[in-house]
Amino acid sequence: MRVTEMLIPLFFAVGVGLAMATQTAVNSQLRQYLNSPIQAAFFSFLVGTICLAIMMLVMMWNGSALKPTLSQLNEIPVWLWVGGLLGVYAVTASIYTAPKLGFLTFTGLVLFGQVIMSMLLDHFGLIGVEKNPVNWQRLLGAILIAIGIIFTLQR
Repeated sequence: MRVTEMLIPLFFAVGVGLAMATQTAVNSQLRQYLNSPIQAAFFSFLVGTICLAIMMLVMMWNGSALKPTLSQLNEIPVWLWVGGLLGVYAVTASIYTAPKLGFLTFTGLVLFGQVIMSMLLDHFGLIGVEKNPVNWQRLLGAILIAIGIIFTLQR
């Protein structure tokens, strides 16, 4: 892939990182009003679900997306619905954990977890991911992230 072809995906990837850190900070503040990480996560997901429903309806209305049939939904393997559960865990745990660790340390640990899991998924080709073996450069990158996290623990 050429550099120019990577610019938009790179921009969106950085945007995800910005959004995730901001989401954690916003949801942590919401928790203070609701006195519960579960309730804060619930209302965060409720707003997100309403937004997604509107987007989906608009896309179906203008013909850019088709509504799945019940038989199509029934064909989806059960384990593919786990993504929603993982989202609940991630958002709820972040609401509880980030204020205790500090947002920089929390984000570093999340990034480290993503790097480790991504290396496992790539290396073993898990969950339908194309195999991409771990090499010394990738391993060194993960180690450098871990070292960086250790530095963030120093307040």
